[in-house]
Amino acid sequence: QVQLVESGGGLVQPGGSLKLSCAAPSRAFGFYARTWYRQAPGTQREPVAAIGNTDATWYEESVNGRFTISTDNAKSTLYLQMNTLRPEDTAVYYCNFGPRPENPVLPWGQGTQVTVSS
Repeated sequence: QVQLVESGGGLVQPGGSLKLSCAAPSRAFGFYARTWYRQAPGTQREPVAAIGNTDATWYEESVNGRFTISTDNAKSTLYLQMNTLRPEDTAVYYCNFGPRPENPVLPWGQGTQVTVSS
């Protein structure tokens, strides 16, 4: 059973930073797209950042310039550095892997809650 484990969330003030981690089985990194998603209350889960196995990156417009996605293949870990956080970034953050961000193929993990509030 493939297991994705997200961590690093928490409560932070606007303008603060957090770094999320996603521990995944090494074979997950065989997929091209390694993606972070988020789901705010009452909304659908959506991709916010992705990195390909060629290190090409994509960011959703609202996080571009504030978030940085990276991988440590030796540790089978995916990261999301989040800076200059805003209240609208509040959500549960998930990672997943697949041929493209729109096609995650692994069972979802429990996610990690990020709350941005003063």
